[in-house]
Amino acid sequence: MRYEKGHKDTTHDRILEVAARRFRQEGIAGSGLAGIMSEAGLTNGAFYAHFSSKSEMVEKSLERATDEQWQQLEKQIDSGRLLDIVRAYLSEEHRDHPDRGCPSAALLPEISRQQPATRHVYTESVKRLLNAVEKQLPDMPKGPTARETAIGTLGLLIGTLQLARAVHAPSFSEDILAAGTHVASTLIQSGKRRT
Repeated sequence: MRYEKGHKDTTHDRILEVAARRFRQEGIAGSGLAGIMSEAGLTNGAFYAHFSSKSEMVEKSLERATDEQWQQLEKQIDSGRLLDIVRAYLSEEHRDHPDRGCPSAALLPEISRQQPATRHVYTESVKRLLNAVEKQLPDMPKGPTARETAIGTLGLLIGTLQLARAVHAPSFSEDILAAGTHVASTLIQSGKRRT
């Protein structure tokens, strides 16, 4: 059977979209190739026409997910709307939908156990994000540098979201999100006031 030009690229993109979503929802270890391929409308046999291994699929889907996140955040970061990002990141909507959310909050423990190529892709995406945020924050006199504030804020956001997802008490989870939003906002605002 002959396919139209670009069919393989379209199919490849569909597989990556499904994989990125399922990895964030179910974890990398919890997502089987058969389920991913079936949801993409393909057979297991079609997998090897697109990837040499599950590790390669993880790498490419993580790259896709972090690129999508970057595209969502880039304009807000460049325009200095960091507080809007904090509120959206630590929202109940984001907490309740890891499948469409931040790959870091959904997959961080698993990413650290992946192959070097996957960890390299992730490292580059973190550096890109930190560099952009750092440009919006000044060094604080007698305080943290802009780079340190950016790193600390990113860690605070990811950890807060993970904690809010992990607890089994809705009101406590909401308190965690609110506290994280307050502290991250205070960090960002105090840095801007000291310029």
